[in-house]
Amino acid sequence: MATPLNGLGHVPWDTIKDSSGSAEAIPILLHDVAWGDETTARAALGGLRERICQYGFVVDQATAATVPFLWELARLPQVTCRVQIVHLLKSIADARQWESTASAYPKLLNYRHDYVGWEREARRAVRADRGVLRQLLAEPDAELVEAAGELASALAG
Repeated sequence: MATPLNGLGHVPWDTIKDSSGSAEAIPILLHDVAWGDETTARAALGGLRERICQYGFVVDQATAATVPFLWELARLPQVTCRVQIVHLLKSIADARQWESTASAYPKLLNYRHDYVGWEREARRAVRADRGVLRQLLAEPDAELVEAAGELASALAG
């Protein structure tokens, strides 16, 4: 397998936004999830969650670009917070905050069209790598298998 997170440099993080503003910190957080001890990895993943899926249901521009790296990390046995990564992927797959708001208040759709698009792109990004679920469902970690099963169900619906 290639070096984890090798493709981070191909994303223009400094030109896209997350919930805090510039998405420049996302590669650092992903690196900490990949190579940090359990405390560091969980803290970094919490920081990522706040930036790309705030409150567990509000995605942002940088979310879709981050999702492939989350899938990559979820596959790696040395990553200490794989279950939490899968939960984050499920939150992203379930996110419909902007679509719901736009359908309830159609005039906002024009104003917040970017947000609806980011939400759809993020869900597409989760679905694009759903083949990883086969590997996760075969893992010996029962908690990881359960989380992967919940994500698989969410993606099937």
